[in-house]
Amino acid sequence: MKTANEYFSPEIFVAYRFSFGAAVLLFFAYIKKLPLPPKKFWGWIFWTGFFQITLGGSIVQYCFQYLDAGLVSVLNYTMPMWVTILAAIFLGERLTKKKIFGVALGIIGIGVLMNVNIEGEFSAMLIALSAALCWAIGNIIIKAKLSKCDPISMTTWQMVIGAVLLAIYAATFEDLRANWTLAAVACLAYNVVIASAIAFLLWVYILEHMQASKASISVLGVPVVGVLGGVIFLGEPLTISIIIGMLMVLAGIFIVQHS
Repeated sequence: MKTANEYFSPEIFVAYRFSFGAAVLLFFAYIKKLPLPPKKFWGWIFWTGFFQITLGGSIVQYCFQYLDAGLVSVLNYTMPMWVTILAAIFLGERLTKKKIFGVALGIIGIGVLMNVNIEGEFSAMLIALSAALCWAIGNIIIKAKLSKCDPISMTTWQMVIGAVLLAIYAATFEDLRANWTLAAVACLAYNVVIASAIAFLLWVYILEHMQASKASISVLGVPVVGVLGGVIFLGEPLTISIIIGMLMVLAGIFIVQHS
């Protein structure tokens, strides 16, 4: 996502990403011959698309222009904290001290793991935090109102709605030109198929089968896998701070899952 800003404006890239991601899911739904979601779910699907795709996706991509990628990731991964609070309010999940400690430990561990340099525009940091809140609100809606909707169908139309809103905005206010290179296509392809279509389907499945707070803490494993991938495949150094950060993240996940 950070690299993609070299070839696309943030809004254009997110519009492309979720438009093509929606197309992949629509094709999959067509192959599976899935019916449209019942009418009672459409209003809630719209709001999940608005919060998670339109707002969440575009805000994160925007913040990469002004903040270090590691800082954006850490701020975005405060999502479990917001979900834990909102789940206690709207879903009746227990907000225990143990759970709060586990979430806080995991988020701090991400900062240590990625050796975050807390520099940049303060307003951009607040905007990045708002993306995490948007992601959390969408998760609560899915858990509270869409648990009985087919996950493939719901994810497909959530992304379609979000992509349409992004495309309208991009076509109205943005320069649609892009610097099409092999790297640009590779960035787009990865974000379309893996980071959008497949990842969103997997996430909805997890969310439907676990408490919202316990499901959300599991996403803190993503940066751990990313950093380990750099060590294993790119020859990046395995430092003490990386080891400590990983242990903190894994401990935080364990604590919340067993609270």
